Amino acid sequence: MKQFFILEGGYLILALFAVLITIFVGTRPFVSKNALKKGLMGVIPVLAMLIGGHYSMTTGRMAEVKDAFEKGQPILCESRMVRKAAQSIIVKKSQGWSIEGDNFVSPHYERPFHAARCIVK
Repeated sequence: MKQFFILEGGYLILALFAVLITIFVGTRPFVSKNALKKGLMGVIPVLAMLIGGHYSMTTGRMAEVKDAFEKGQPILCESRMVRKAAQSIIVKKSQGWSIEGDNFVSPHYERPFHAARCIVK
């Protein structure tokens, strides 16, 4: 469950904001009496499906990346540290990288790279 909140936290906040907007608009006096119920019945399932689908795709890609890393294939990770130069970095087991939990770590880099932000090259 912790991994779900780490990966989907931003999207959960946006979904909560969308639900709050739906509640605010649905409770205004100028809309029909069933607008809130209809609005929430439309918004909540769609948001749940989108967030659940994103989580499923992300965890699937993470498993694929970890498996490819263990096989020695190069992994392309997004680097948020330096935005002007190289915006991605190649992670390979043969270059001293290791995996700790969901993070790729190396003694040559200050910060780890999360597997959710990586793809198999």
